Amino acid sequence: MSAGQINYTVIGAGAWGTALAIMLARAGHSVALVTRSEKKASEIHSSRENTAVFPAVRLPQSLTAHSFEQDTVWRNALEKRTKAYIVLAMPAQATREAVQKLKPVLRASHDLIITAKGLERGTQALLTNVVAQEAPEPNLAVLSGPSFAHDVARGLPTAVTLAAEELTDADRLCAALQGPNFRPYASDDLIGVQLGGALKNVLAIAAGAVEGKGLGESAKAALITRGFAELSRLAISQGARAETLAGLSGLGDLVLTCSTAGSRNFHFGVQLGQGNEVAKLLQAGQPLAEGAKTASAALALGKAHDIDMPITQTVASVIDGAMSIDNAIGALMTRPLRRE
Repeated sequence: MSAGQINYTVIGAGAWGTALAIMLARAGHSVALVTRSEKKASEIHSSRENTAVFPAVRLPQSLTAHSFEQDTVWRNALEKRTKAYIVLAMPAQATREAVQKLKPVLRASHDLIITAKGLERGTQALLTNVVAQEAPEPNLAVLSGPSFAHDVARGLPTAVTLAAEELTDADRLCAALQGPNFRPYASDDLIGVQLGGALKNVLAIAAGAVEGKGLGESAKAALITRGFAELSRLAISQGARAETLAGLSGLGDLVLTCSTAGSRNFHFGVQLGQGNEVAKLLQAGQPLAEGAKTASAALALGKAHDIDMPITQTVASVIDGAMSIDNAIGALMTRPLRRE
């Protein structure tokens, strides 16, 4: 495939990046899937599968694999195209570094769509702010909502939210990123969409811990409900709209992520509840649970704005090793009584 033919670029060949690349290719687009590893890019190219994440899913012919550092084809494509769609499917904590490296090929006419769900640790910044600090050139958007990568890769029906600063841009990008059984809904609430996605991962860890400890469905339902109230308090304090939080990228994503082992964050919490050590669950090679990295950032943001976040505080304490799971549950159950 020549550089001039590539019009969609997906940075990150993990499960979500690969799933979105597959969906876009099935929709008839030429897609460059960019991975950090030259070896992985070569394997994907030769086998027509990304066996690390979807060993049984055949990649469409219009999808090509490239390495981030060694391969210049995808970079040339971006440089030559005045209009390009770039999907950034990197973990939240890797976003700043990835954008720093991407900056030389980004243009003011490019659209960059962020798919990670998290806050940057240390700065507590939304990922749109992180990207804008490093590369103010492209138009920024966020894709979030109740979606599992394996469902998208299999072509199962999925609805998500796509937010941009201007609704006209969100509408335009929804049309550009829709695919067979993949429907994005437009929003201009960048804050609500991002905080909904980031905080639900933290709450999913707590819900998983309840599951892992065998505390029952009633306890899990209570935690999800009170967790949504906590999420809403923080998000609204930052300018999010209540209707956004009640939609796909808020409540919808929270319900999905807190209710099934298909969620990495929920699974992480289950393992915590079953007595596994945090350090082992965070080792390299383990499935990424974005909520484990976001918990302390969300807590710091809440404290800075005097927002009560007991569930987030408990998760952060467990992740940081300051509290055991048993003590964490006890702390939540013995909080002072209050009106709902």
